[in-house]
Amino acid sequence: QLQASGGGLVQAGDSLSLACAASGRTFSSYSMGWFRQAPGKEREFVAAISWSAGNAYYGNSVKGRFTISRGNAKNTVCLQMNSLKPEDTAVYYCAAVEYGPTSYGDPRVYDYWGQGTQVTVSS
Repeated sequence: QLQASGGGLVQAGDSLSLACAASGRTFSSYSMGWFRQAPGKEREFVAAISWSAGNAYYGNSVKGRFTISRGNAKNTVCLQMNSLKPEDTAVYYCAAVEYGPTSYGDPRVYDYWGQGTQVTVSS
């Protein structure tokens, strides 16, 4: 029900945009988030956008470089990634949780997950 796309191989300093398309149900009342997981590491919170006001939240490592946005139909969410660094290399997952969770950064509160898309940043 969540399909992530847009990953690829880029060089340090480049930009990349990820998209997550939701289907099968209406996600207008769902907050959406992006997480990433590098080999041997835990899943890390990247960004989230609230279901109602569209408030955005970011992990410390991506603040000022990444921007999360939502489509008008609220069934798509994008992650614009600028000034990419090698440490941004990971599989990126989109996720959805109904309404506003207690903690946007906690992966355990999300109900739906996409399959992940690989982002590789070379130095």
